[in-house]
Amino acid sequence: MGTREMDRDLERLIPLSITDNANCSKSSSPSDSPAATAAAPAGNEALGKVIRSWAWKKFMTGCVILLPLAITFYITWWFIHLVDGFFSPIYIHLGMNIFGLGFLTSITFIFLVGVFMSSWVGASLLALGEWFIKKMPLMSYIYAASKQISAAISPVSDQTSQAFKEVAIVRHPRIGEYAIGFITSTIILRKTSGAEELCCVYVPTNHLYLGDIFLINSKDIMRPNLSVREGIEIVISGGMSIPKVLTIVDTQFILSPRVGKLTVPQV
Repeated sequence: MGTREMDRDLERLIPLSITDNANCSKSSSPSDSPAATAAAPAGNEALGKVIRSWAWKKFMTGCVILLPLAITFYITWWFIHLVDGFFSPIYIHLGMNIFGLGFLTSITFIFLVGVFMSSWVGASLLALGEWFIKKMPLMSYIYAASKQISAAISPVSDQTSQAFKEVAIVRHPRIGEYAIGFITSTIILRKTSGAEELCCVYVPTNHLYLGDIFLINSKDIMRPNLSVREGIEIVISGGMSIPKVLTIVDTQFILSPRVGKLTVPQV
């Protein structure tokens, strides 16, 4: 009797345990739990954000690299077409439709003009042409402004003929703020208390063509270790090409044809 009862108990317990284990395994399945159901879309959304962020960064990196190259090639190609258009109609009329031939002719013509204007005859003709232009009401102002700008950035102009003599740093517009400008000339200001040497400083406000003119005492001007060309590059680039460290040069060591030539008269 005892053995039969034990067998019956085992038969009763074994199906129950298997059923309980199956039910437990089903109830403990992560796919059926509410937390697991909510976590799965959240994980997919986070993965999608990471992929989109990575793709956007790589796309912007490509744009940053290719945009300057595209602008450079576009401007160069436009300039070649512009210069080529001066003499290419002549070659087309002669039956020589070769791209680039007009560009080479234009470059050669500019070179020959530079060689001719360097001579005494060319300089005399240029002076005569400038005299006629200065007699014209509107063209005289345009020619004078463009000539000063070209003389300022010309690598062959000497210090006395350059429109911009030196790069200057002045306190503007208020104390604690500074502006980069260019010294264009030096004047003597006569006052009842005496005479004062002032420097005419041009501070660009719109790239290089428009700006303000200030008359500042030469002692209040800071002269950095920058050439005029470097100063122009800083202004045109919006300050992106400015050096990390600027050194102010002592005025008594500056060998400039402008400094020390004006004698301050005694009043």
